[in-house]
Amino acid sequence: MSYFILEGGHALKGEITPQGAKNEALQVLCAVLLTDETVQIENVPEILDVLRLIEILKEMGVEVTRLDEGTYQFKAANIDFKYLQTKEFISASASIRASIMLLGPLLGRFGKAFTSRPGGDKIGRRPLTTHFEGFVKLGATLKQPNHYLFELSANPLKGTYLLLNEASVTGTANLIMAAVLAKGKTTIFNAACEPYISQLCKMLNSMGADIEGIGSNLLTINGVDSLKGCKHRILSDMIEIGSFIGLAAVTKSELTIKNCAYDQLGQIPYTFAKLGIKTIRQNDDIFIPRHDEYEIELNMDGSILTIYDAPWPGFTPDLISIALVSAIQAKGCVLIHQKMFESRLFFVDKLQEMGAQIILCDPHRATVIGLNRRYNLRGTTMASPDIRAGVALLIAALSADGTSKIQNVEQIDRGYQHLVERLTSLGAVIERIDQ
Repeated sequence: MSYFILEGGHALKGEITPQGAKNEALQVLCAVLLTDETVQIENVPEILDVLRLIEILKEMGVEVTRLDEGTYQFKAANIDFKYLQTKEFISASASIRASIMLLGPLLGRFGKAFTSRPGGDKIGRRPLTTHFEGFVKLGATLKQPNHYLFELSANPLKGTYLLLNEASVTGTANLIMAAVLAKGKTTIFNAACEPYISQLCKMLNSMGADIEGIGSNLLTINGVDSLKGCKHRILSDMIEIGSFIGLAAVTKSELTIKNCAYDQLGQIPYTFAKLGIKTIRQNDDIFIPRHDEYEIELNMDGSILTIYDAPWPGFTPDLISIALVSAIQAKGCVLIHQKMFESRLFFVDKLQEMGAQIILCDPHRATVIGLNRRYNLRGTTMASPDIRAGVALLIAALSADGTSKIQNVEQIDRGYQHLVERLTSLGAVIERIDQ
């Protein structure tokens, strides 16, 4: 079990480049199964969840070549379906939620697929209804040979009209990958329209797919017989960008975030501006000046500001934890409303122990009363419950007086690459201890 030792109270300064987007990487890595030709993917974040998925692909029979840091080639010419029914596969796929997105490309290309119950963060209910209902409407048959294994088969998939019960990102990605090789036309309404989905669609089109409506919630997919290889580059991770914005404000740091793909950030700069955090666009970079103080806006009627998550183009739920910790040292109050997951705010007790003034109203809502720099947080010992909460706690620790210890940092490893090294280069005092 590894942990971080952090000394807070140091202002950071310099430039930092965000890693490739984790959520996009998990989707496009699954998409390599749609062709027997070579697919090259650049800017792959070499984080725990992504590396686990790459290992699963290798065990399935995909030829994987690491050309350089963040650049990989994949060739899925020979898939071992016997492996997909083994205890080893069940165990591997149960360790990462993204394994569910192997279903779509396997079902689309081969007419059969297997999966176990996926793993991932324990942040609340994350039902798979969207995935399986969509596959069945496309003509697949769903069986459950045992408690742990799901089996899907189709001969062949047939295009249809899909009205998704929710705008699930992984569900949308899965159904797109199944539909590109289905017979006829598939229409997906209420599709997720995050940049991750747009990137996946653009990659598939470069492979020979026929997808219309990219970037909207209405996708039209005309099935094709086969797909070819391609070269694809993953966008910068918007969640990391948001994390660095919050880090800069709370620690009174002056940071430049490089290569942000600014036009793909949606509500992120606007939402942090509501918290009083100033960001300056410099071409495709973001400069965050030192914030000795910042003030939370009121609503136009004078009522308390509410920050809440919503499907894209709303504010991403992955940054709710960062918005909350960013508000701790602001002037004013804000209601943080985590609508999509009911367990994502349960880390605030650690922030309360550090001296933050936060009222946990219920599993979905927390009121933050900003300290306005009147006093600093206190260093303490805490554990990372999930990826985003772990980084929120790290941000709080870097702004606190004294030394903090963050345990269970393997959770952070799942979403952030070389974090200690990159923060140290900016002036942070942080050490990783591996036991």
